[in-house]
Amino acid sequence: MYREKNLKLNLEDFGNMKIVSFSPFGYEGALVVVEVDLRRGIPSCDVVGLADCAVKESRERMRAAIRNSGLEFPMERVLINLSPADLKKEGSGFDLAIALGVLQAANQEDFQNNSQEKILVMGELELSGKLRPVRGTHAAILTASAENIKYCIIPKDHNLQNHDLGKIQVFPVSTLLEAKEVLKKIANKTIDFSETNKDKKDIPDYSVEFSDFPKEMDFSSVKNQTALVRALQIAAAGKHNLLAYGPPGCGKTLSLQRYNSLLPNLSLKESREVTRIWSLAGLISPDTQLVNKPPFRMPHQSASLEGMVGGGIHCHPGEISLAHNGVLFLDEAAEFRTSVLQTLRVPLENHAITLSRAGRHTVFPADFQLLIATNPCPCGNFGSPDKICLCSASAVENYWKKFSGPLLDRVDIRIPVFNNQKPKRDFAAEAGIYSGISTAELRKSIKKAQEIQLSRQGKLNSKLTPEEISFYCTLHPVLEEYISKVAEKHDFSARAIHSCIKLARTIADMQGFYDIKLENLEEAVFLRKSQGVLDIF
Repeated sequence: MYREKNLKLNLEDFGNMKIVSFSPFGYEGALVVVEVDLRRGIPSCDVVGLADCAVKESRERMRAAIRNSGLEFPMERVLINLSPADLKKEGSGFDLAIALGVLQAANQEDFQNNSQEKILVMGELELSGKLRPVRGTHAAILTASAENIKYCIIPKDHNLQNHDLGKIQVFPVSTLLEAKEVLKKIANKTIDFSETNKDKKDIPDYSVEFSDFPKEMDFSSVKNQTALVRALQIAAAGKHNLLAYGPPGCGKTLSLQRYNSLLPNLSLKESREVTRIWSLAGLISPDTQLVNKPPFRMPHQSASLEGMVGGGIHCHPGEISLAHNGVLFLDEAAEFRTSVLQTLRVPLENHAITLSRAGRHTVFPADFQLLIATNPCPCGNFGSPDKICLCSASAVENYWKKFSGPLLDRVDIRIPVFNNQKPKRDFAAEAGIYSGISTAELRKSIKKAQEIQLSRQGKLNSKLTPEEISFYCTLHPVLEEYISKVAEKHDFSARAIHSCIKLARTIADMQGFYDIKLENLEEAVFLRKSQGVLDIF
């Protein structure tokens, strides 16, 4: 009876510091409030709030961890409520939050806090009381920071730098005892909040920096494919989608696999988005700070629709979201399922994908650059001057129908890759691209172009809207007449005309030109209409 009155007195005298955890689902996830109530009766422990098996099992883990840490587990009926009650809770990340909630309810005089502030707590408990890292911690901290939560307790193995994760104070701990002491100091406001509580602002930075790369990824090992290397350089400078087609062994995959060495590091905002997605997918180690290199995803041709766009029970991100702010490379693209290829059309336009599962939906960002490598026909020899194609005309037509016109229309650059064949006009030679050119040399023009684009319009050229194209990519009347004649000759769509203008703007930026020149537009048209042996567009 005294115990019950004492609890009531504490509840009236002291506000409760609300302990919250995180339930990962899709890109957003949800914060979950952990509430604990102690009642008279036969000692037991119940968890309510639509918890899955892993969460329900946490009551046994946290009971053993509390006792093995030398603390006393309350001898009352323990009721643990995970709110909101209609949201399914999954995973082992609730262990530490539940344990601290029980300790707070049993010893409220140690956790005096009248402000009723919230604190994010995540971590899996070992029976000994030690902590293990859990999936989705980066995403949880970013979500909590957006909700103005000031404090966070996580396992020490995560080793996060809080100034990269918003206005939140992160306290890494190794054991349940350490977590209890941190919670007690926060509640009593006896902890030292120093310079680490400052937020790193997203100050616009127009400087473009590159990271080191393995020697085997250098373009110096790519020989006799100057047109393809030039096309990849332009694609990297403006983040334009690219299709390379040619017979087996011509060097398509060799070159495109090195493409990531041409890309600069991500900005702070981009790094946070990529880190959040990869954290939810469980693809980064606990000690990873931020992913600062653009992702490069190369799914197998057998990838399912769910594996490409995302989904599953927990609504995990798919390949197009894992490639956010990076590259999605489809090698032997014609071998992918038609349904998989067609799902790329909307993300390429909207830069996001909406997933709906069991009455819930989430929106994953999917701003990726698409690289496609494919053969010209099923046997691979169509258009090759020194090989014989064994495919019928209908077989070649059906082979290319898998891509569909709307998908190909969203690809700015189409480049044929054939050995021992030179185009009528060698734009690569005019741009100073030679066989065996190094990645370091290719990066110079890319850096110049991207810095110009970011300072001029705050985005790369491929992301320009039709209204922005007319403002930032003005053409001389002579060039307008030229592009009109080309569009009429090759039956260009409005999107194709815009692609040519954006490509020309990128090429002009690489050369440091303020205005688009005729030679820039001519090279852009060459890349768009895919001059060469195979002219199927």
